[in-house]
Amino acid sequence: MHDLAFIGDELTATGFRLAGARTWLSPPGEARECFEAARAAAAVVLLTPQAAAALPADALEKALAEAAPLTLVVEDLLASAAPPDLEALMRRALGVEGT
Repeated sequence: MHDLAFIGDELTATGFRLAGARTWLSPPGEARECFEAARAAAAVVLLTPQAAAALPADALEKALAEAAPLTLVVEDLLASAAPPDLEALMRRALGVEGT
């Protein structure tokens, strides 16, 4: 098992690969399969906002809430999209509205 997995664009994946991460480039229509493979293969899974957007919302929310493997949405190298608001996602998942 790798310590770190990354799912996202090729340019950002190159940097993570150089750092020792196992990387996946998620082809259209195969986002969920890549995500599940990464979660099975690593203790920490990082994915870009674009990769996260390709997943079913309930699968992403469940993964973000679970302790293992730690799953985080991070900016890609070019910062082309911002990560989702984790606090808002957690409040919605817990049924607590913002104050």
